[in-house]
Amino acid sequence: MPWVEEHERGGTKVRRYFRWAPGARRDLSILVVLGIAVAGYGGTTGTAGNNGPGQPPRPTPTVTYPVHFVGWDDPKPAPRPTVSGPIRFDHR
Repeated sequence: MPWVEEHERGGTKVRRYFRWAPGARRDLSILVVLGIAVAGYGGTTGTAGNNGPGQPPRPTPTVTYPVHFVGWDDPKPAPRPTVSGPIRFDHR
């Protein structure tokens, strides 16, 4: 994959540029496709649903449904304001 140096072609100045070797694009594209396939396949083990040997145990649920809160059946009364009239803040 050589660099083509600056030169003149037909009176026109051509800047330095990079030129792929013959067949290098095809080889690189095959390498990239294989790399993507390996990366995609690398995370799967084939035992997705069950815990095979050496796998940590799955957590078990610790809650029962429907959820019941303490005091749900007998709620406490809502607080009521203790001031009977409006509070005036305009005088000092």
